[in-house]
Amino acid sequence: MFTGIIQAMAPIASLEKQDNLWRFGMKFSGALLENLQHGASVAHNGVCLTVAGQTSDIVYFDVMDETLKVTNLSQCQVGDVLNIERAMRYGDEVGGHILSGHVAMGATLIEREATDTNSRLRFSCDEKWMKYILPKGFAAIDGASLTIGEVGKNWFEVYLIPETRSLTTLDSKLLGSVYNIEIDSQTQAIVDTVERVMAQKFQQ
Repeated sequence: MFTGIIQAMAPIASLEKQDNLWRFGMKFSGALLENLQHGASVAHNGVCLTVAGQTSDIVYFDVMDETLKVTNLSQCQVGDVLNIERAMRYGDEVGGHILSGHVAMGATLIEREATDTNSRLRFSCDEKWMKYILPKGFAAIDGASLTIGEVGKNWFEVYLIPETRSLTTLDSKLLGSVYNIEIDSQTQAIVDTVERVMAQKFQQ
């Protein structure tokens, strides 16, 4: 499990592409390497990956074809920088919200308005997901836990404070870039339950 509080940004040091599987070599340092064990879970742009190997400061992660189809990891190249979060431990402060590291969809950056103190980012996405994206609700965007601002038919906005701008890659991507989105699981459960109950009621 994760909290959506990005701990560091790390570059891709190597990328080995095999059939239906890519192996990422990530250059970690400092706290990211502390007591990191084989088999541990680490979120990369919000995608939960498992430590598959390690040599010095390079940590290896395997990414299956299905994950590549759903996430922006398929667009990555050597040298690209990713948002990284180690799995939460019991007793840790939860400053964001509980995440699984399972990306639901991609959203495209269609507008950015930046000032000296903050940024407003607008994303477009498939309309079918908008029922889970509510004003003042939560979503993880490339792994960062953020509060949703305004919402339209097939778009939504978030605001970035200086801390988020400096500690993540969220404000450094070009328009047209695709971001990984994990929707709030509680919101999804409530919406799906209400839809199912209402559908059963009208069938009676």
